[in-house]
Amino acid sequence: MITINFKSIQIPVLAFGKGWLAVDKPAGLTVHNEPGKDLCTIAHDYIQKNPSIFKQLYLDTDFGIHPVHRLDRETSGVLLLAADRDTFRFFSKQFESHSVKKQYIAILHSPITPPETLNLDDRWGTWHWQLSKEAGGRKNPAGSGKKVPCETRYRIMDQSAHYTMVEIELLTGRKHQIRRHAKLAKHPVVGDNRYGSDRAIKFLKENCAFDRLGLHARSLAFELLDEQEKQTIETNDIPIQMRELFENDRMTPES
Repeated sequence: MITINFKSIQIPVLAFGKGWLAVDKPAGLTVHNEPGKDLCTIAHDYIQKNPSIFKQLYLDTDFGIHPVHRLDRETSGVLLLAADRDTFRFFSKQFESHSVKKQYIAILHSPITPPETLNLDDRWGTWHWQLSKEAGGRKNPAGSGKKVPCETRYRIMDQSAHYTMVEIELLTGRKHQIRRHAKLAKHPVVGDNRYGSDRAIKFLKENCAFDRLGLHARSLAFELLDEQEKQTIETNDIPIQMRELFENDRMTPES
């Protein structure tokens, strides 16, 4: 696997083709708000210095590298980047039409009661809370002002003494949607400085060496130009900090 290295940061390249590449963004790294230090700048500089590695990419130096969608600084996982204008427009239309399938893995506080469904094989539940355009905070996660319908599907993967690991599929794309819906469900994402509690954040740092958000963009499924079937790009594994927090909690007696 190709890895983009920047000082102590390692950014795995999951796949690339003509005009695009998909990377596994580390938690804590902003996508495009810190010129010289953000992911897009790092990727652009690396590609320019190693053109032989990315023969299929055909980087448009006048355009640079731009994200086709958003991931919060605190969130890790699959991020799709465009290296020319036509590719950027092609992928952007898919995100705008909600035809891209986005799946996440999250660790949430407290055990969650499985959703009641008529079909026992359908273990998915849905959060339907309406959200405003601008993000709220822990006291008002729905946000202020006009709110619009939002849908987040979730499926319980596993539970430990104090946490629930869920698979999440975004059906709409409001800012901080997963984090806000999880808070409204009374099961905030672990390590969430904005929507979680200060007490929980402090406990995780001091007792579990956990200093990130427990949210990871696991996979993206989207169409490539001139290909009929969608391509699915996914990360190799759940980040080690998230895995260790959950596995260590299995050995913790419930309190």
